[in-house]
Amino acid sequence: MNNQKHKVFISYFHGNKECKGDELYKNKFEKLFKDLFIPKSVQKGDIDIDNSNEYIKRLIQLNYIEDSSVLVVLVGPHTWSRKHVDWEISAALNKKIGGYSGLLGICLPNHPDFKKIEVDSDIVPLRLVDNIDTDYAQLYPWTEEKNKIKKWVEEAFQNRIKKADSIDNSRTQFKYNRSC
Repeated sequence: MNNQKHKVFISYFHGNKECKGDELYKNKFEKLFKDLFIPKSVQKGDIDIDNSNEYIKRLIQLNYIEDSSVLVVLVGPHTWSRKHVDWEISAALNKKIGGYSGLLGICLPNHPDFKKIEVDSDIVPLRLVDNIDTDYAQLYPWTEEKNKIKKWVEEAFQNRIKKADSIDNSRTQFKYNRSC
């Protein structure tokens, strides 16, 4: 297995007044696996949410995703509803933004379908589901086992080339968050 440290963009729901976010899992994920990859993610306060949607998308693309080789989506109970998560996945699957990134989802313990054999695709980000359906991406249950995470990230990295023709980025990007 490759010992190269990949730049991994971590996409997750930050939380808001109505819905609890997944920042604790994102922080735990980075802490547990910081020696396996170079973590990249938008931190609370990094981007002024009063900026226009197009400006925010561009900042995320240029400052975070453009030089990432893999995008990991931490799938919590409300991740499916967030426009920024959709934009991040879309950017990772856009060849014009630093080339294709590998893609994988990790279902968090707080997700209603955690460790279920069948996951309700209505409560997983749709663009991630599209790419699971084409076999470009995978959705795995949360683990703290380093060897599994390393393997999953490496597989996603390799899929950028081996399965690039399976990428499905055809869905229209979210304009608004969905209600959670």
